[in-house]
Amino acid sequence: MKRVSLVFTLALAAAFSTEAATAQTLKTVKDRGMLSCGVSQGLPGFSSPDDKGNWTGFDVDICRAIAAAIFNDATKIKFVPLSAKDRFTALQSGEIDVLSRNTTWTLSRDTSLGANFTGVTYYDGQGFLVKKSLKVNSALELNSASVCVQTGTTTEQNLADYFKGNNMKYEVIAFGTADETIKAYESGRCDVFTSDVSQLYAERLKVANPADHVVLPEVISKEPLGPMVRHGDDQWFDIVKWTLFAMVGAEELGITQKNADELAKSNKPELRRAFGTDGNLGEQLGLTKDWLLRIVKAVGNYGESFDRNVGPGSKLGIARGLNQLWNKGGIQYAPPIR
Repeated sequence: MKRVSLVFTLALAAAFSTEAATAQTLKTVKDRGMLSCGVSQGLPGFSSPDDKGNWTGFDVDICRAIAAAIFNDATKIKFVPLSAKDRFTALQSGEIDVLSRNTTWTLSRDTSLGANFTGVTYYDGQGFLVKKSLKVNSALELNSASVCVQTGTTTEQNLADYFKGNNMKYEVIAFGTADETIKAYESGRCDVFTSDVSQLYAERLKVANPADHVVLPEVISKEPLGPMVRHGDDQWFDIVKWTLFAMVGAEELGITQKNADELAKSNKPELRRAFGTDGNLGEQLGLTKDWLLRIVKAVGNYGESFDRNVGPGSKLGIARGLNQLWNKGGIQYAPPIR
């Protein structure tokens, strides 16, 4: 019996030792004084800089929320623009602390890259952008089309599966960056541009006459997009994961940027837990009790960020669709904050 107890004690000690050795990202970020966030090289609505280098977008807001939770300052971030090809290497090497760059969660990426997805920020799917002058109303009319794609993404395999499944021929014309891809499409080097539907709406804003182009109705894949962190640091994984959940949970609880301070005075049990006036949930993450209040005051709840960056309040004008809350007809859902 004593031997079993000793083995258990040693195993427990080893587990705590491993956790202590790997839970370093938060300390590194604090010591550095800023978060290093990997983003796109410029995708309107998700992550793009203005002419003064100020970054905005849905993916950017996730990083601002993390910085707000840690520093109570959403500006303490270094944004690192990355191509689709280089994004995973930057995370693996430690150049960035989190990758928040319209990246699809797949089994192979979750197991072969030394990284973990922390949740789904945007439920998306692959589609097709065509010129209206082509007079195509369905992707099923694209037999023998030339298709522009960006390398290093999930789109090529989805494209092959769709055309093979529908006994259609096609020609792939691949490019290294999103800008190269949309420019090639606009110049007529291909008939069709395929990517995630959200990206098609964003890239369409870059062409000379966006109204001359249409996104076809077919959605040919599941593309759950979300942030990634490196394997081996469960505390950091929890912080990034629960930052997203805090934004979703805040929307469900009716907490907004405008009313957050007022609701923080509420006696409702679920609000007291969320705001840290009851319990120590924030401290369990390695943050402060008011971590959720910091997040919502800095970037708003999930719905506010969605509407401002990609929804009705933005140039993209994308409907919430699947990204609506679970109790409003969508599938966006966060575990309870308790």
